[in-house]
Amino acid sequence: MADEHAMEIEFRSDVVVELIKAAASDADVLWAARVSTKGENSLAEVDADPERSKGLINFLMRDRHGTPFEHSSMTFYVKAPIFVFREQMRHRTFSFNEESGRYRRLEPVFYVPGPDRRLVQEGKPGKYVFVDGSPEQHKLVTEVTKESYRQAYRAYTEMLEAGIAREVARSVLPVGLYSSMYVTCNARALMNFLSLRVKREDAKFPSFPQREIEMVAEQMEAEWAKLMPLTHAAFEANGRVCP
Repeated sequence: MADEHAMEIEFRSDVVVELIKAAASDADVLWAARVSTKGENSLAEVDADPERSKGLINFLMRDRHGTPFEHSSMTFYVKAPIFVFREQMRHRTFSFNEESGRYRRLEPVFYVPGPDRRLVQEGKPGKYVFVDGSPEQHKLVTEVTKESYRQAYRAYTEMLEAGIAREVARSVLPVGLYSSMYVTCNARALMNFLSLRVKREDAKFPSFPQREIEMVAEQMEAEWAKLMPLTHAAFEANGRVCP
């Protein structure tokens, strides 16, 4: 059996989101919208009247003319627990490529909720809130999850060292294991994701995301807001509704 003490297991409570590349600007929206009435546009035409451009983007957002927001592309690198990816992959307008446990040995990096993670759910489905757990509950979660991860990775390592295929051995690993993937989307797809995965009191439609995927969404939104500030401002001003 593998020596547990020889395994350098890492426990963490964050997520990593990095913008790898982007072809995304407010001008992309304006070109796409104006082609329906003016034909081909030039950059000079787009920049000639900033207030008019701002008004057009707000009009498109308000009246939900969504296709002009599809002419952009952003690729993110995301490192997060597997259970976060399973939620994110529900958004089928995104493109995903994830690291594979069939072809590489998976590293022992596991998610443990941080001290600010609310642990207790109160209320009925569809109408519930999460509240802070007690110190005893936080201690229990930390100790139990860490021990479970150690046991699971020990079993995984034991099978690998016995010659078992990686695709078989990985079956014992929990969804709290960190994975990594590239995620590509356009602005419209991202707005749909953000409308569902970020909780905001000023949103027109309420959303109740799991905190861990919200952490990913918040970082994606921060990067997108820098790329397309007018579009992001219009999204906020119109109740965070995807056009």
